[in-house]
Amino acid sequence: MELIVADQAEDSELAAKINRLFEIMRKPTESPLSNAAAAEAITAKTGVSISSAYLWQLRSGMKTNPTIAHLRAIATYFGVPASYLIDDGTDPNIDAQLRLLQTLRDAGVRDIAARASGLTPQSLESIRIMVDQARRVEQLPPVDHADDES
Repeated sequence: MELIVADQAEDSELAAKINRLFEIMRKPTESPLSNAAAAEAITAKTGVSISSAYLWQLRSGMKTNPTIAHLRAIATYFGVPASYLIDDGTDPNIDAQLRLLQTLRDAGVRDIAARASGLTPQSLESIRIMVDQARRVEQLPPVDHADDES
């Protein structure tokens, strides 16, 4: 019984990863690709034939034994390392990049970032403090600051 539960957990993890790619890896103004459009695009880009039904099974967690070739093709199409889909768990670096892409899809965030470009480090720190205060006022969770990336 435990083996079945573990398999289902792995399947749902893969489905969640693929669905996250469908949601994040697109232009902010476009809706996510349909399974049919994605299957066609993946096949065209990678030469690996994949059907919309197969994508649906992967995305719904019903496909329990995906091929490495298909996972590599999906990863290649979405521009992530194949290990993102093949390996268990999440790579913190890939996860951070996907979170950043998701954040930048918000037009308001992009507008603030564009306006902040070229400001001094002191001005950027002041803006960061103001945004953190606004998040507290609106009862939003704090954001981890990547001080080592600035």
